[in-house]
Amino acid sequence: MALKFSSVLGGAVSQLGWEDLGSKPSGVVCNWGKGTAETPSVVFSGLSTHRGIKSLDDGNPSNPGTELQGIVDKVDNNDSGRIHRDLASFPKPLSVTDISAAPKDGTKVRISYKGVPGAYSEDAALKAYPHCETVPCDEFEDAFKAVELWLAEKAVLPIENSLGGSIHRNYDLLLRHRLHIVGEVQLAVNLCLLAIPGVGIDQLRRVLSHPQALAQSDIILSKLGVSRENVDDSAGAAQYVASHGLRDAGVVASARAAEIYGLNILAERIQDDFDNITRFLVLARDPIIPRTNKLFKTSIVFTLEEGPGVLFKALAVFALRDINLTKIESRPQRKKPLRVVDDSNTGSAKYFDYLFYIDFEASMAEPRAQTALAHLQEFATFLRVLGCYPMDSFP
Repeated sequence: MALKFSSVLGGAVSQLGWEDLGSKPSGVVCNWGKGTAETPSVVFSGLSTHRGIKSLDDGNPSNPGTELQGIVDKVDNNDSGRIHRDLASFPKPLSVTDISAAPKDGTKVRISYKGVPGAYSEDAALKAYPHCETVPCDEFEDAFKAVELWLAEKAVLPIENSLGGSIHRNYDLLLRHRLHIVGEVQLAVNLCLLAIPGVGIDQLRRVLSHPQALAQSDIILSKLGVSRENVDDSAGAAQYVASHGLRDAGVVASARAAEIYGLNILAERIQDDFDNITRFLVLARDPIIPRTNKLFKTSIVFTLEEGPGVLFKALAVFALRDINLTKIESRPQRKKPLRVVDDSNTGSAKYFDYLFYIDFEASMAEPRAQTALAHLQEFATFLRVLGCYPMDSFP
């Protein structure tokens, strides 16, 4: 059973939820419709930008580790003379269970992201839209829902990191939700070691951060001999250490998180590999019009029938038209993960049934891309275009 929202906003009713993978389509599925589900609806009346979105799907946090509580006390430190901002002034992650009406001036695009102010996802949002209004959310799925429920215009979600690899959760959410990819952002990640003012590196006994940030700064943390504590968000760890005035704890987070929460930067670029890049996707309710006046990328997802060489045939439709593939990701289907390929009297063999996600360098406005997808449908049992969008010119 899947979660379903029915939101009444400005007299319009939208229903959001799961949509099953249908039978073989007669044309490319371009993600225009809405899914269906069988769960009681929830009615919303508006939005306050000073609250955050919290998932209704899970009763417990996704990471059972250190829980970062929002503490509103100011941290006093007489050694440095730096002024710590009142943490109550920062927006809390939005909660769809407690939304109050708030006017929208229409001058800034609102971007939802997972985390608290100072998160790398917020840095990516500000890189793509320097004058945007960022909307922090508790979970990745909440960032999707914020756009679906008209609480934000766009969402920025990480999809892969050059060191940590793909963020599989967001690949799954791309198929679950009916948003369109309208852009990408490549962000150079600068991991910094932070502490409250007046604390030196030799005073640290533990370091808090997201598991990937800790893993990517393994060399320096091993030399320091500190214990490592996993938390759900690196910026949230900075907020936690600052609000509690922890003098024995450091944080691996961004330089911007240090500025926001009044922490000192003890060391910068502490990652084991300096070429640490995270790619983010920009999602919106409506697709953009594909063009040919600049470099475009197209993202699709499809499934295939079982058979020898069928994946090779599927990929060949792009090679035959000189279309470059930039990303291939496979994920087991969650509803029907196993496929029986041998039902003989001697037994049956079962294999995972996969979804294939592909990014390729071509615009859907180009005939070669259109004919490639038409050719792919000869082998695909399901095909959906996730988005066609301009490529990011990094940095």
